[in-house]
Amino acid sequence: MPRAHKNGGPDRRVTAAVYASDPVLHVGIVHQLRQRPEIELVDDADAQRAQVSLVAVDTVDDETAALLSRLRLNSGTRTGLVVGTFESGDALQRAIECGVTAVLRRAEADQDRLLRLVLAIANGEGVLPGDLLAKLLDHVGSLQRSALDPNAASLSTLTPREADMLRLVSEGLDTAEIARKTSYSERTVKNVLHEVITRLQLRNRTHAVGYALRNGLI
Repeated sequence: MPRAHKNGGPDRRVTAAVYASDPVLHVGIVHQLRQRPEIELVDDADAQRAQVSLVAVDTVDDETAALLSRLRLNSGTRTGLVVGTFESGDALQRAIECGVTAVLRRAEADQDRLLRLVLAIANGEGVLPGDLLAKLLDHVGSLQRSALDPNAASLSTLTPREADMLRLVSEGLDTAEIARKTSYSERTVKNVLHEVITRLQLRNRTHAVGYALRNGLI
């Protein structure tokens, strides 16, 4: 179960509660923050008065989302996330929608970065690594396109080059003919089609064409 620890201290320090289902991870973060005079860690009984709620997890699953949603109900706290990985843009968006204002990767969570994260959250600042911001924007853009075009979500599974080559396969062209038509080498054509078949977990070119047609990809 998530836990919060306390380290008493003077007023005007940032009060913070740490939540982690992994006891080892919880102890590690508490140990890092307890050494900093700027932070006062609070326990379960005082968690409601925490200015910052720091949630540390491997991924954002249903249990994590439920915890984040509960923390969001406390208007006096802002929530930060120390996370191992976001498996998708959807998971990242889900965290933001659950009230997370700042994110730090677990692999980068040393004492100084944890301190900066907590202080930034307490000051009302948003913290999101650049690549995750790009991932979030791409995901939101994809959702917006999907709202306008029912096929947009499916189209995102193929690059324009992949879609063009599958379209030519559907027209009965072989590798050499596709190469001439697209001005790519035969080796490139084979590699592109193999990548599609492998990524989508299909059996062969015929299966790939059938899949693409069923899902409106070509």
